[in-house]
Amino acid sequence: MIFFFKRKILSLALLFGAAACSGQQRVEGTGFRALLSSLLSHSVPEISVADAARDSADILFLDARELREYEVSHLAGALHVGYDHFSLQSVQNLPRDRRIVVYCSVGYRSEKVTEQLRAAGFTQVANLYGGIFEWVNQGHPVVDTRGPTQRVHAFDKTWGVWLRRGKKVY
Repeated sequence: MIFFFKRKILSLALLFGAAACSGQQRVEGTGFRALLSSLLSHSVPEISVADAARDSADILFLDARELREYEVSHLAGALHVGYDHFSLQSVQNLPRDRRIVVYCSVGYRSEKVTEQLRAAGFTQVANLYGGIFEWVNQGHPVVDTRGPTQRVHAFDKTWGVWLRRGKKVY
Protein backbone atom coordinates (compact mmCIF):
# COMPACT_ATOMS: atom_id res chain seq x y z
CA MET A 1 0.00 0.00 0.00
CA ILE A 2 2.79 2.44 0.92
CA PHE A 3 4.63 1.57 -2.31
CA PHE A 4 1.45 2.32 -4.31
CA PHE A 5 1.08 5.67 -2.48
CA LYS A 6 4.69 6.66 -3.23
CA ARG A 7 4.31 5.63 -6.87
CA LYS A 8 1.07 7.63 -7.15
CA ILE A 9 2.71 10.75 -5.75
CA LEU A 10 5.70 10.35 -8.05
CA SER A 11 3.41 9.92 -11.05
CA LEU A 12 1.43 13.03 -10.14
CA ALA A 13 4.60 15.03 -9.66
CA LEU A 14 5.92 14.00 -13.06
CA LEU A 15 2.56 14.65 -14.72
CA PHE A 16 2.24 18.12 -13.21
CA GLY A 17 5.95 18.93 -13.26
CA ALA A 18 5.37 22.54 -14.19
CA ALA A 19 3.13 23.21 -11.20
CA ALA A 20 4.32 25.94 -8.86
CA CYS A 21 4.10 25.79 -5.10
CA SER A 22 3.49 29.34 -4.01
CA GLY A 23 4.40 30.31 -0.49
CA GLN A 24 6.77 27.36 0.02
CA GLN A 25 10.55 27.22 0.08
CA ARG A 26 12.17 26.90 -3.32
CA VAL A 27 14.05 23.97 -4.75
CA GLU A 28 15.71 23.63 -8.12
CA GLY A 29 13.43 21.98 -10.65
CA THR A 30 9.70 22.33 -11.07
CA GLY A 31 9.11 18.57 -10.97
CA PHE A 32 10.86 18.26 -7.61
CA ARG A 33 8.94 21.31 -6.36
CA ALA A 34 5.65 19.70 -7.39
CA LEU A 35 6.60 16.42 -5.70
CA LEU A 36 7.40 18.18 -2.44
CA SER A 37 4.25 20.25 -2.62
CA SER A 38 2.17 17.08 -2.84
CA LEU A 39 4.26 14.94 -0.46
CA LEU A 40 4.75 17.31 2.46
CA SER A 41 2.00 18.60 4.71
CA HIS A 42 3.96 21.81 5.48
CA SER A 43 2.92 21.36 9.13
CA VAL A 44 6.22 22.62 10.54
CA PRO A 45 8.56 25.51 9.81
CA GLU A 46 10.72 24.85 6.77
CA ILE A 47 14.15 26.23 5.96
CA SER A 48 15.63 26.48 2.49
CA VAL A 49 18.95 24.87 1.67
CA ALA A 50 20.42 28.31 0.94
CA ASP A 51 19.44 29.63 4.38
CA ALA A 52 20.58 26.47 6.18
CA ALA A 53 23.93 26.49 4.39
CA ARG A 54 24.44 30.18 5.16
CA ASP A 55 23.68 29.66 8.88
CA SER A 56 25.16 26.14 9.22
CA ALA A 57 27.67 27.16 11.90
CA ASP A 58 24.76 28.02 14.22
CA ILE A 59 22.60 24.98 13.42
CA LEU A 60 22.56 21.48 14.84
CA PHE A 61 21.55 19.16 11.99
CA LEU A 62 19.63 15.97 12.78
CA ASP A 63 19.59 13.24 10.14
CA ALA A 64 16.23 11.43 10.05
CA ARG A 65 17.32 8.81 7.53
CA GLU A 66 18.14 5.24 8.43
CA LEU A 67 21.65 4.38 9.59
CA ARG A 68 22.70 2.76 6.29
CA GLU A 69 21.82 6.03 4.50
CA TYR A 70 23.64 8.17 7.08
CA GLU A 71 26.77 6.01 6.85
CA VAL A 72 27.03 6.62 3.08
CA SER A 73 27.09 10.38 3.69
CA HIS A 74 25.53 13.14 5.76
CA LEU A 75 25.85 16.84 6.45
CA ALA A 76 29.00 17.66 8.40
CA GLY A 77 28.39 17.49 12.14
CA ALA A 78 24.91 15.99 11.78
CA LEU A 79 23.62 13.66 14.46
CA HIS A 80 21.85 10.52 13.33
CA VAL A 81 18.37 10.15 14.89
CA GLY A 82 16.71 7.91 12.30
CA TYR A 83 13.06 7.66 11.39
CA ASP A 84 11.73 4.12 11.76
CA HIS A 85 13.16 3.89 15.27
CA PHE A 86 13.23 7.59 16.19
CA SER A 87 12.84 8.22 19.89
CA LEU A 88 12.70 11.48 21.80
CA GLN A 89 15.15 9.85 24.22
CA SER A 90 17.86 10.29 21.55
CA VAL A 91 17.52 14.09 21.88
CA GLN A 92 16.56 14.37 25.55
CA ASN A 93 19.83 16.14 26.46
CA LEU A 94 19.49 18.83 23.79
CA PRO A 95 18.31 22.27 24.92
CA ARG A 96 14.70 22.86 23.85
CA ASP A 97 15.66 26.29 22.47
CA ARG A 98 18.66 25.04 20.40
CA ARG A 99 18.47 25.90 16.69
CA ILE A 100 17.90 22.55 14.98
CA VAL A 101 17.30 21.57 11.37
CA VAL A 102 16.10 18.05 10.62
CA TYR A 103 16.67 16.51 7.20
CA CYS A 104 16.19 13.25 5.31
CA SER A 105 16.34 12.45 1.59
CA VAL A 106 13.64 14.85 0.38
CA GLY A 107 11.87 16.09 3.52
CA TYR A 108 9.00 13.72 4.30
CA ARG A 109 10.58 11.71 7.12
CA SER A 110 12.26 14.78 8.57
CA GLU A 111 8.93 16.62 8.58
CA LYS A 112 7.46 13.85 10.74
CA VAL A 113 10.42 13.91 13.15
CA THR A 114 10.21 17.73 13.30
CA GLU A 115 6.52 17.43 14.25
CA GLN A 116 7.49 15.18 17.18
CA LEU A 117 10.25 17.54 18.30
CA ARG A 118 7.92 20.54 18.22
CA ALA A 119 5.28 18.62 20.18
CA ALA A 120 7.98 17.82 22.76
CA GLY A 121 8.75 21.53 23.24
CA PHE A 122 11.62 22.19 20.84
CA THR A 123 11.00 25.78 19.79
CA GLN A 124 13.71 26.44 17.17
CA VAL A 125 13.38 23.37 14.97
CA ALA A 126 12.70 23.32 11.23
CA ASN A 127 12.56 20.87 8.35
CA LEU A 128 15.19 21.18 5.58
CA TYR A 129 13.06 21.72 2.49
CA GLY A 130 14.22 19.30 -0.21
CA GLY A 131 16.44 17.34 2.17
CA ILE A 132 19.93 16.09 1.49
CA PHE A 133 19.05 15.66 -2.20
CA GLU A 134 18.52 19.41 -2.59
CA TRP A 135 21.56 20.12 -0.38
CA VAL A 136 23.75 18.16 -2.81
CA ASN A 137 21.88 19.39 -5.90
CA GLN A 138 22.79 22.95 -4.91
CA GLY A 139 26.46 22.00 -4.59
CA HIS A 140 26.88 21.80 -0.82
CA PRO A 141 29.25 19.18 0.63
CA VAL A 142 28.48 15.95 2.44
CA VAL A 143 30.83 13.74 4.44
CA ASP A 144 31.32 10.19 5.58
CA THR A 145 33.64 8.82 8.30
CA ARG A 146 36.69 9.55 6.11
CA GLY A 147 35.76 13.13 5.19
CA PRO A 148 34.20 14.78 2.13
CA THR A 149 32.53 12.44 -0.35
CA GLN A 150 30.47 12.59 -3.51
CA ARG A 151 28.44 9.54 -2.50
CA VAL A 152 24.80 10.03 -1.51
CA HIS A 153 22.32 7.32 -0.58
CA ALA A 154 19.54 7.83 -3.14
CA PHE A 155 17.08 5.55 -1.27
CA ASP A 156 16.01 3.67 -4.41
CA LYS A 157 15.91 4.26 -8.16
CA THR A 158 12.43 5.78 -8.02
CA TRP A 159 13.47 8.45 -5.52
CA GLY A 160 16.99 8.70 -6.93
CA VAL A 161 15.71 10.61 -9.99
CA TRP A 162 15.54 13.71 -7.76
CA LEU A 163 19.26 13.55 -6.94
CA ARG A 164 20.98 15.26 -9.87
CA ARG A 165 24.49 15.61 -8.42
CA GLY A 166 26.78 13.34 -6.50
CA LYS A 167 27.29 9.61 -6.90
CA LYS A 168 24.08 7.70 -6.22
CA VAL A 169 24.32 4.74 -3.86
CA TYR A 170 21.38 2.36 -3.35
